[in-house]
Amino acid sequence: MEKEIKIYNYGLNELKTYLFVFLFVAGNIILPQLCHLIPDGGKMFLPIYFFTLMASYKYGVKVGLMTAVLSPIVNSLFFGMPALALLPAILTKSVVLALVASFVANKTQKVSIVNLLIVVLAYQCVGTLAEWAMTSSFYVAIQDFRLGIPGMILQLFGTYFLLKLERWKFFGCWACRSTKKMPSTSSGTVDC
Repeated sequence: MEKEIKIYNYGLNELKTYLFVFLFVAGNIILPQLCHLIPDGGKMFLPIYFFTLMASYKYGVKVGLMTAVLSPIVNSLFFGMPALALLPAILTKSVVLALVASFVANKTQKVSIVNLLIVVLAYQCVGTLAEWAMTSSFYVAIQDFRLGIPGMILQLFGTYFLLKLERWKFFGCWACRSTKKMPSTSSGTVDC
């Protein structure tokens, strides 16, 4: 169930970096709003991490870190979720997620359930320890493990299937078109 994928690692001086950050932050704004229509949907589905995982795994640490930091802050400022008191723990988990996902993707160059499981468990375990240190409450710190298992499963399988889609290249090609750079292969097709 492994598939080799193209990993991108755009620089801070490239427009594509910011276009992808915009798209993934938008996803991390829309998905939580949809999940919050369900009582405790945010706690169950952990939607703020979904697009951060995809951004980091496919587009590298820079896109991942910007998505990880901007998504919770923008959501908190505009919608009050997460609450300011929870922001440090969520930011910690988001940043750890971005770092671990981009590291695993760069090392393996493959998307697999096992790789994504390692990423999800790593950011949740490190984030839980950090949240426990911040709140001094083990019960509060393990909330994602008590309530968020459906969200972890969604992250695991949702990200796996989206990254496996060949149509996912559309986003890379869209960014190429928007920056007026369209690389081509010997067959004449776009290979972003």
